[in-house]
Amino acid sequence: MRTSLRAGLAGAAACGVLLTAISVGRGGDGDGGSGSTDGSAPPKGPYVALGDSYTAGPKIPGQNGTPGGCERSDRNYPALVAEELKIKGTDFRDVSCSGATIGDLSAAQSTDDGTNPAQFDALSASTRLVTVGIGGNDIGFASVIKRCVTSGVLYEVTGGGKENAADAPCKERYVSGDTDEVRQKIDAVDEKLALALEEVGRRAPEARVYVVGYPAILPSDGGDCGREMALTPGDVDFIRDKQRELNAMLRQRAEAAGARYVDTYTPSEGHDACSAEDSRWIEPLVPRSPAASVHPNERGERGMADAVLHALGAHPRTT
Repeated sequence: MRTSLRAGLAGAAACGVLLTAISVGRGGDGDGGSGSTDGSAPPKGPYVALGDSYTAGPKIPGQNGTPGGCERSDRNYPALVAEELKIKGTDFRDVSCSGATIGDLSAAQSTDDGTNPAQFDALSASTRLVTVGIGGNDIGFASVIKRCVTSGVLYEVTGGGKENAADAPCKERYVSGDTDEVRQKIDAVDEKLALALEEVGRRAPEARVYVVGYPAILPSDGGDCGREMALTPGDVDFIRDKQRELNAMLRQRAEAAGARYVDTYTPSEGHDACSAEDSRWIEPLVPRSPAASVHPNERGERGMADAVLHALGAHPRTT
């Protein structure tokens, strides 16, 4: 998805919800694995973090780095991993950027405040650890969520109820017969990611590479997200299933490239945007904690860091 979606959602006021900015990275597969370790000690750097806004941590204090438009937090999961592994100074380079697609790994990315150089430029033969959190913007997942929220608002305003769990007005826009538009986009991303991981291996041949999946945005048991997300139960299921499909592709592609996959979906179940404010990892449409709309808060970034550290064979602190 293009992680910075800055269009407001007019009409959501009817439900008491205002969508001011959606920057979405992508979902989870929920198949249980958190990446495997080979028993070796975690690398101590140099460490390069590549990725989109789910990696960068927009709106989470404190924001640092250049360009400012990438909205990186010094409490995002790469920073927390580097802190835990005691990787400091020039041995840690976080070049993630809100809005990044796979294409922005190899080309400069324009932001609202400056240009982020190609993320691959941070890699070198001396790099020993690489994390990659990318792919959601390539399938336009933020736009999918925006449309589903809009559909849910209009559905309720025009008299639709939420009693029927099968009601999914947004899904009907994307799925017709055997044609699933979102699934097609996920399939198209597969080859792009394969080439990107091949390039990571070429530029950083001695590095251990970890592809980081996306945490759960919506509940795993379906149901009504209420005013927090303004989605029908059927569309909650639809979006959740698309997240799982995306994460499954990321896992398969990582394993095919000889990289490790980090599952952040499983540990984040029950901490989605519809869960209790004091336990959620993902903020809802109107954030209650410092974070971008429908993005990880600091608790979520800590949980993602713990998942990465577990995959590295380190011993993370409890979230």
